[in-house]
Amino acid sequence: MIDSPRITAVTVPGIDGSGPGHWQTLLDADPTFLRIQPSSWTDPDLDDWIAALDRAVAVADRPILVAHSLGTLTVAHWAARPGLPPVTGALLVAIPDPDGPGFPTAASSFRDVPRTPLPFPSIVVASTNDQYDPSGVAPTYAEAWGSRLLDLGDAGHINTDAGYGEWPLAHTLIASLRDTQRHA
Repeated sequence: MIDSPRITAVTVPGIDGSGPGHWQTLLDADPTFLRIQPSSWTDPDLDDWIAALDRAVAVADRPILVAHSLGTLTVAHWAARPGLPPVTGALLVAIPDPDGPGFPTAASSFRDVPRTPLPFPSIVVASTNDQYDPSGVAPTYAEAWGSRLLDLGDAGHINTDAGYGEWPLAHTLIASLRDTQRHA
């Protein structure tokens, strides 16, 4: 009998999921990563995405949550609930402004984002020219959540369209979150 690999990271993409060349999809090639599976990537419903995150975390071993765009808001809503299973930390990349003009109307249930400290270490990665965060709310969320902020400067939405396919920095940041847990 072949043992399944231990799941150590859960990826939480944004609306429409991450395409084939997206850095999250490339991370998912690692058998220790597991992507959430909501009912719909194109018609996102917060409760459904939270349930999908619950299912993924339930089969993982103190995972790192690796979220992009709408996935970051999913993690914030999920983390505000009581009785969470243990997670090691979260990498939160390209937080969208839920009140901004580019926020998808299909994702309205994700608005009213909790602004309470996350119960685990986290890193927010932001850009100064993210079209989904034109007013620059990412640093405000990072502060409210108690997250370390990493500003990449002019990096767009930190997705495939912005040139982020293979992204070695993601591996480095995930490793730093794991190291934080080991030294806690």
